Amino acid sequence: MNRKQSGMTMLGFLITLAVVMFFLFCGMKLFPMYTEFYSVKKALASIASDPGSANASKDKIRALFSRHIQIDYVSVIKPEMLRIESTDTGYNLVMDYERRTPLFANLDVIAKFHAEQAVTRGSGAQ
Repeated sequence: MNRKQSGMTMLGFLITLAVVMFFLFCGMKLFPMYTEFYSVKKALASIASDPGSANASKDKIRALFSRHIQIDYVSVIKPEMLRIESTDTGYNLVMDYERRTPLFANLDVIAKFHAEQAVTRGSGAQ
């Protein structure tokens, strides 16, 4: 009875392991950038849902934003980066920023993020 062995060779396993480890390494570098972005979006949505924020001053909104990002341990984003535009119905909060993270050697990953939230008078979040 001749049975032929089948399966992955040691070289095939090492190549597969190297590819999987590369993608895991890239994911570990990219994950913090996206968690920061979702923290920013959550902070903007929280400000919009606050009933008094539509009538608050721009400095008060910036202070609320600062408090929210400090709670989420976001250190890269500064409150001064938040652009607050006045509208007829309240404010439009806009956050545009780039984040650069070194991947390995002289290769960097650059990600551009954009978050926008309307804060309207009388209706809360939009």
